[in-house]
Amino acid sequence: MPLVGPASRAAFPSPSEYNYDLNENHTVVHYGNQPADYLTNVLSRKGKDFIQRSAAANTPFLLEVSTFAPHSPFTPADQDLADFPGLTAPRTAAYDRLPTNPPSWLAGNGPLSAQEKSTLDTNFRKRAQSVQAVDRLIGNLRAQLTTSGIADNTYVVFSSDNGFHMGEYRLTGGKQTAFDTDVRVPLVVAGPGVVPGSQRAEIVQNIDLAPTFQRIGAADVGAHVDGRNLLPLAQGDPAPNWRTGALIEHHGPNQAADDPDAQDLRNGSPVTYEALRTATYTYVEYSNGEREYYNRTVDPHQLDNIAAGLSATRLAALHDALAAYVACHSHSACWTAGHVPA
Repeated sequence: MPLVGPASRAAFPSPSEYNYDLNENHTVVHYGNQPADYLTNVLSRKGKDFIQRSAAANTPFLLEVSTFAPHSPFTPADQDLADFPGLTAPRTAAYDRLPTNPPSWLAGNGPLSAQEKSTLDTNFRKRAQSVQAVDRLIGNLRAQLTTSGIADNTYVVFSSDNGFHMGEYRLTGGKQTAFDTDVRVPLVVAGPGVVPGSQRAEIVQNIDLAPTFQRIGAADVGAHVDGRNLLPLAQGDPAPNWRTGALIEHHGPNQAADDPDAQDLRNGSPVTYEALRTATYTYVEYSNGEREYYNRTVDPHQLDNIAAGLSATRLAALHDALAAYVACHSHSACWTAGHVPA
């Protein structure tokens, strides 16, 4: 199930994985630069301890572990510094290319320089190295579930808050565009009733996670909640009337000095936009009146903006569908709005 959502604008407690402070139950604890201090390793130990204590107390629990890795400055654990020698950022069809009819915020970007390409390659390799510790963290937590005897009665959900472009569309590293590089992220679920290796094609969003966890815990989902319980999908149930589109929203640009996600035009700093993403197309409306439309069935790398060639009738239908999605404020209204034109 691909998960679609807006780029994150969350602040983080530290610019790196070493030499940082954590607020632990209202006590500030400093961690240094030893291997045991690496933040992902610390989170792994704390997560395992929490699972062990909860299982011993026979207490139902929800554990959320949010790693800093692989965020900038892309600091791997010391043991992973030599991994993936020679790895470079993928040279996809969109690498160092502009789409046709690009929006004005993107149109001025010239080709990537040799130095920019080198930096992107280095950062991509460091990101891959830093994810090694995340992989071990997941393995450690699942092993603790097994050791504690609750693996068969626990759901494990893995996802991300945003993607990250690295060279696509002549942009250096960033995450605030409506391109698939930035908004399409993985969603992996394991647990009771989930068939290993099964896949679902339905479009789901990060707003679906909260009601899913509520239903796993047998709690009611309030009428104001926009998202949908994903457990039936994960367990293989049919979904004949599932939503057909996802809403993406971005407010910017914001270059405030204290904004942890501030980006310049070279990174990718679009003006405010709303967008629809379906299984076959991406449609974007910018606050300055510009539009993008990519038919991803024939243009999977989103290199041909054909908005200007759409009929007035088609554009009006897309606009109305997007406006309804933006304006909805209840579970039922947003579910209806999620059924957008094919």
